[in-house]
Amino acid sequence: MTSNILLQRINQQQFLRNLRNKFLSLHSSLLDTERIAYEQVRGRVTSAELLQLVIDHEQFAWLHHISELVVQIDEMLTADEPILPESVQKLIADAQKLIVPSELGNAFARKYYAALQREPSVVLAHAEVSQLLTTK
Repeated sequence: MTSNILLQRINQQQFLRNLRNKFLSLHSSLLDTERIAYEQVRGRVTSAELLQLVIDHEQFAWLHHISELVVQIDEMLTADEPILPESVQKLIADAQKLIVPSELGNAFARKYYAALQREPSVVLAHAEVSQLLTTK
């Protein structure tokens, strides 16, 4: 294997790890805002209760889209076969489409828009993900 191909694969792996970490940070910020909104109506929840809510409750269901993207990245990083550049490009395109906030869009886009309006940490995490996606 030439050193150019090896370097390309290393860069690709690093990009995917960075993207994964940025999406985890975004997910964490979104989860915090959703938890606060939930607790304002229903009272405090424990970490175990929160986990159950994230899995089962409709208020948290929209966050599954980001979780699924992180799982997709994990699967690419742990696969036995090399990661195809086309696979990375498709992942980037899917990620870019996902994080488009909209007052009039689908359920994810509307909730994402609302979270960006009320929480600075979501704005910062969104900016980091967006910046990374546009550099590739």
